[in-house]
Amino acid sequence: MNEQRASRTPWLYLPSLYFAEGLPYVLINTVSVILYKRMGMDNAAIAFWTSWLYLPWVLKMFWGPFVDVFSTKRKWILATQACMSLCMFAVAFSLRTEHYFYLSLAAFCAGAFVSATYDIATDGFYMLALTEKEQAFFVGLRSGFYRLAMIFGTGFLVYAAGMLETSMGNIAESWAWVLTASGLLFAAAAIYHWFVLPFPLVDRASKGERKEEASPFVEVVRSYFKQEKVGVMLAFILFYRLGEAMLLKLVSPFLLDKTSAGGLGLTTKEVGLVYGTVGTACLVLGGILGGWLISKYGFRRCVWPMVIIMHAPDLFFVYMAYAQPGIGLVYPLVALEQFGYGLGFTIFTVYLMYSAQGQYKTSHYAISTGIMALGMMLPGFASGWLQQTLGYRTFFIIVCLMTIPGMLTIFFIPKEKMEKQA
Repeated sequence: MNEQRASRTPWLYLPSLYFAEGLPYVLINTVSVILYKRMGMDNAAIAFWTSWLYLPWVLKMFWGPFVDVFSTKRKWILATQACMSLCMFAVAFSLRTEHYFYLSLAAFCAGAFVSATYDIATDGFYMLALTEKEQAFFVGLRSGFYRLAMIFGTGFLVYAAGMLETSMGNIAESWAWVLTASGLLFAAAAIYHWFVLPFPLVDRASKGERKEEASPFVEVVRSYFKQEKVGVMLAFILFYRLGEAMLLKLVSPFLLDKTSAGGLGLTTKEVGLVYGTVGTACLVLGGILGGWLISKYGFRRCVWPMVIIMHAPDLFFVYMAYAQPGIGLVYPLVALEQFGYGLGFTIFTVYLMYSAQGQYKTSHYAISTGIMALGMMLPGFASGWLQQTLGYRTFFIIVCLMTIPGMLTIFFIPKEKMEKQA
């Protein structure tokens, strides 16, 4: 039986595995912002508290070895999907209570730790269940379904919540049903994967046979910080998305806020279409195009055009804050901003991948992605307070100015490394 399952085609399980990896991330870090805004919370509280939800992705490198040592990746996948189902049910239940915010935030936080653990198990399973040739072939597919989950979460689910708000006339109950449906989806994923996931012979509790995994964590960290010009690398990781990290938490509140409060006054359904569907689709297209351009022309030749294309569209939000245009103009402006972000983020991702060199490159990449999550978390704490204090117009101007430090770090990236990546 195990041998039969081990031979099953990756087409049976890879799309669903990576869809189930992307959906929790977008529910916890993006949809939660829209939910709390619709529940009447102010922007400062939303940005501050939801920024804490990035923390598990910052810290996941510390319990990655635990996932590798205990049990199998297959069992971790099934367990985390089942736990994610329970977390979504808990959020849904909390919305029907008086203390919904603290209860839902706790459930989202638990879900964030579960999701980060699922990421570790899924990526590990990918490398164990597939041959090297299959890994290369399916890398685009896994990324595509991860992005599809983003569109499903910020687009379809938000739109569905908006529809229910209109028909039921109860915001809390509408979102509770949407999150209950999300919980059922994760439960179905766990059942489905229990039947279709193969049993790779190498998927077992590791006893430290591989050299990288046998190395003490302290040695891995020490070797990371001994890299050439590590200070420049850390500055690039932390500052490259500084402006975008501040912007991210306030896009949905800006779209939802009434025009009298400086926002655009869109409905929940319209935000699901503008930002969650069209915007996210353009983000995906930008990422695909960015990967193709770098593969064709190299990192060095692409870096500055793509960096400028990423940051310049932030000015669109300054314009929208002043002009408060109708939805007909909001669609293309948000789409172009998201497309530019997708294009420019590719530069960032490639730099992290190519900077992870040497004996511990897998662990070094995990550390870099943890620092990347920290760079998204910290600016979020202050972004809501800044917006409430200064207003959307001044806030978006500050966002544009905050893109400058990240661009300046590019001048200090070693030229030989850029040439190597070209």
